[in-house]
Amino acid sequence: MSVSPQDAKLLLLSSSKAGDSAYLAPCVDAIAQHCGSRRILFIPYAGVCMPYGDYTAKVQHALAPAGIDVVGIESFDDPHQAVAEAQAIMVGGGNTFHLLHQLYQHELIATIQYAVQNGTPYVGWSAGSNIAGLSIRTTNDMPIIEPPSFAALQLVPFQLNPHYTDYQPPGFHGETRDQRLGEFMAIAPQTPVIGIPEGSALQLENGRLTYQATAFSQNSPAYVFLDGNKQAISPGTDCSQWLSR
Repeated sequence: MSVSPQDAKLLLLSSSKAGDSAYLAPCVDAIAQHCGSRRILFIPYAGVCMPYGDYTAKVQHALAPAGIDVVGIESFDDPHQAVAEAQAIMVGGGNTFHLLHQLYQHELIATIQYAVQNGTPYVGWSAGSNIAGLSIRTTNDMPIIEPPSFAALQLVPFQLNPHYTDYQPPGFHGETRDQRLGEFMAIAPQTPVIGIPEGSALQLENGRLTYQATAFSQNSPAYVFLDGNKQAISPGTDCSQWLSR
């Protein structure tokens, strides 16, 4: 199932850090505002080389000074019940392929979709934002594991590319991010891809999608890639047009 954007409350963050920031520093205020006093269920499945409990503890430590209460899904015997009863859901970064594989393995795709459809706030960063789109076909990650499908949570009707940058180091001869996204557009020209730079976010609330930049992102624009074209999105822009495609 896909989720109606009119019912979803989403905070899709590009990254957990920006520049030399502390861990989750660019995200704390936005998460606190988005989730309020709700206890947040954290899903650490994008972590590969860190035990899930350690990943949850790292997030808890970073958000505790702001009074944000976090509990990891790995501490529950029944992950379905944990999601169904969650006051808010938060999914961290790491490897997007591993994250989606784990969600399929635990049969949580439909459970999360149902929760979001019924008003449970969702927060993601990096891989956790990637999976909010139609598929993970525009992730930057290496496919270290093969999920049953590239189809993701489909909380929004477009693709995402967190950590967006088109920087090319001197002497580097690999493809730039724009070239890779150009390849996607050649295959799926009518599917929007929104690239969000580090320190920024897309927020969906009350049926309105906005692009939000912060001091951590130096007010950098986001970009939408569609039908062979690249269009800049200024901070504060209403992006709701991409919800109806």
